[in-house]
Amino acid sequence: MKTKPPISVVLYPILFLLLLLAVWQAADWIWKIPRILLPSPWEIITISIQRMDDLLSATLITAQAALAGFALALAIGTTFGLLFSVSKIARRGVYPYMIFLQTVPIVAIAPLIIIWFGGGMASIVVIVTVISLFPIVTNVTTGLRSVDTGLLDLMTLYRAAPHQVLFKVRLPQAIPYLVTGAKISSGLTIVGAVIGEYMAGHGIDEQGLGYYIFMSSQNFQTEVLFASIFLSSLLGVTMVTAVAVISRTLLARWTFQLEQ
Repeated sequence: MKTKPPISVVLYPILFLLLLLAVWQAADWIWKIPRILLPSPWEIITISIQRMDDLLSATLITAQAALAGFALALAIGTTFGLLFSVSKIARRGVYPYMIFLQTVPIVAIAPLIIIWFGGGMASIVVIVTVISLFPIVTNVTTGLRSVDTGLLDLMTLYRAAPHQVLFKVRLPQAIPYLVTGAKISSGLTIVGAVIGEYMAGHGIDEQGLGYYIFMSSQNFQTEVLFASIFLSSLLGVTMVTAVAVISRTLLARWTFQLEQ
């Protein structure tokens, strides 16, 4: 029976955050720090409440772009992993370019993506997909190729077809690797969405958090900038937590099926 984590796991971080905010607010009162340099927590909260509708709408738009790009990355990454596991030619010919794509800074290829797909949501989703694709491809490929040779020999003994080996042996064994890749990629999706909105989110009707980060920095609206950064971080934590919970459920079912 699983034991619940101690309350200190949640309590201590909250207490530290409250202490940090108190020191921050006190420093603002004592040294009268200009708002343009470092607004106080109270000022940030006040402006955030005034702009709550805009900020929440931007958060939802960023979340939609991140989820769409993440879904595409899962589909494309799993497909490439399957291809690399069954084709040595594809693995040797295409996989090095996947590594090359990962080493190129996303801010360097983002302008090219914008030229190809235009400004707006399409480019943002593509940027999210590109930045979160590699961990999924790598982990799925590793999982599909890490099957116990005894199982493969058994399938050969029973004259199983290649597609039966792939879907009944390799793919089920690769689920933990897919879960690991999804966890890594989920943390990158918000980064990709914010970068995409920062560079391609202008001139469209619905702007995300990246747009607000860009505009508030240009207009020296530091309170909005802090609020947008906080919401981006909160959205990233939510994304990673949701993927971790779903992954834990999938792994539990996968382990249960193996034990049957």
